[in-house]
Amino acid sequence: MGKSVCVFCGANPGNDPQFGAVAERFGAMLAQQGSRLIYGGGKVGLMGAVANGCISKKGKVTGVIPKFLVDKEIAHNRLNELLVVATMHDRKKKMADLADAFVALPGGMGTLEELFEVLTWAQLGLHRKPMVVLNVAGFYDSLLGFLDHATETGFISREHRQLVLTATTEEEALQKIADYQPVEVDKWLVTNREA
Repeated sequence: MGKSVCVFCGANPGNDPQFGAVAERFGAMLAQQGSRLIYGGGKVGLMGAVANGCISKKGKVTGVIPKFLVDKEIAHNRLNELLVVATMHDRKKKMADLADAFVALPGGMGTLEELFEVLTWAQLGLHRKPMVVLNVAGFYDSLLGFLDHATETGFISREHRQLVLTATTEEEALQKIADYQPVEVDKWLVTNREA
């Protein structure tokens, strides 16, 4: 594939061993297909697992981390490239700029914030990159259900709901990226403004 794939995921490992195992396998698969991993630069939790998986197969890994987190000594020290930025906002922008696609593995508030920021940017037509939620062991079932509810109640258009691609396996996530056809959002935005 040869793309740069940005992975959002937890700085914690979670309490199910599947989470770390999937993160590590996904990183390894990115390396095996020649894709670069873009991620938050940490060595802990699922962040460390996805990076280690990619490194284990001699893949290319770029981490992006704010200076204050480097100072707390959680930066990964075996990456091909570690970009140190000033703020969390700078981190998200840099990761988004470097990425050709986004994948959300299990994580907490930071992972959700990162995912929803790139989804919002896509909704506004600021990028046309695929965004896949890798729903490991049903982790994102409730979130996906909420998005369906928000669509049914008129807060998310059906076109924008299609921006959130879902997969239950690493292979399926990579296939969704490979097969991605951008969702046309511009027409909806014009129609909505005229309403």
